Amino acid sequence: MSVLVCLGAILLILMVVIGGKKGARSFLAIFFNFGVLLFIILLMTNPAFHPITLTLIACVIISCINLFYINEVNTKTKTAFLSSIITTVILLFFILLLTEKAKIHGFGEEETEELGIFSLYIGVDFVKIGASVIIMSAIGAITDTAMAISSPMRELFYHHPLINRKELFAFGIRIGKDILGTSANTLFFAFFGGYIALLIWFKDLSYSLDEIVNSKIFSSEMITIFCSGIGVTLVIPITSWITAYSLVRGREKKEA
Repeated sequence: MSVLVCLGAILLILMVVIGGKKGARSFLAIFFNFGVLLFIILLMTNPAFHPITLTLIACVIISCINLFYINEVNTKTKTAFLSSIITTVILLFFILLLTEKAKIHGFGEEETEELGIFSLYIGVDFVKIGASVIIMSAIGAITDTAMAISSPMRELFYHHPLINRKELFAFGIRIGKDILGTSANTLFFAFFGGYIALLIWFKDLSYSLDEIVNSKIFSSEMITIFCSGIGVTLVIPITSWITAYSLVRGREKKEA
């Protein structure tokens, strides 16, 4: 416990020193997001609540915290929020179909030994839970990418107020191309960093490459990475178009 407190204190001090008030809000946002996730997980254990509906509600709340609470309500956060929600809804339909077809929901055989003493008849749909897990894993990266595109587009429009919609959209796409590779690699290495012990275990058990790739745990995590990457890629043109339309439309209203 003391280690967690010390690390939390160091993180808070660094975020406040470097980020000021916004850094302090970012630190508090971590706990707010954790509270939202914990509350949603508790509700998911009740069969009366639909997991997908709860997931969408959680995504909206988390997006509001990450965008409006940290960066306040302005043009760039509004467009980033709208882009994130649209991308999440589109991605959700794809993930629901993929989770059902790929049979990655539920637990893998590597987890059965620890769970053998428990009953798995908990009254929830594991297909929907699996889809919810993937969406929850992607929402942070989606909102981060949307904000990373919307913010420089707003700055460009501020310094060049006569820029047209097409040029502004092209600028957003160029920004997206620059951050796409790093965002995808961040998702990829986050998996290997968190599951390196599992990969070592696969090696000790003499799993072949085919067995590793077809393992439910490995497959579900890789599918999560790919779906998150699809979401990050999809949000780039959506954010660029919405931001360009919103900024130019606001200028035209003022001129009228």
